[in-house]
Amino acid sequence: MDISELIENFEFLDGWEDKYRYIIDLGEKLPPLAPEFHTEEWKVRGCQSQVWLVPHRQEDRLWFEGDSDAAIVKGLIAIVLMIYNDKSPAEIKSIAVDDIFAKLGLQEHLSPSRRNGLISMTEKIKNYAEVL
Repeated sequence: MDISELIENFEFLDGWEDKYRYIIDLGEKLPPLAPEFHTEEWKVRGCQSQVWLVPHRQEDRLWFEGDSDAAIVKGLIAIVLMIYNDKSPAEIKSIAVDDIFAKLGLQEHLSPSRRNGLISMTEKIKNYAEVL
């Protein structure tokens, strides 16, 4: 699924309770992250929950794996990966992620700590795009 499909799916859901369930379902569909990546090296700072993001590069494309110890955060990781996976570093840097989060309504409906974690995840990915 791409981000436009996700936005469309969000529009069909009635309320935020349904949207939270959908986000959790997205997280449950993430492939498991290998245990060797559940280390400090891959941890995202600034998240209330434990979050790990692992970058991979194939030619000029980046893709990421992620995991969290919290169901809703794992779903947010799934959304972040939909936005950034299989993009070049230049594409990653040019994505207007705040606009996407606004279309999804995440900024208004997430707690401040969850919003901060979401920002930390996107910053970590942009940092990986700079150094890989």
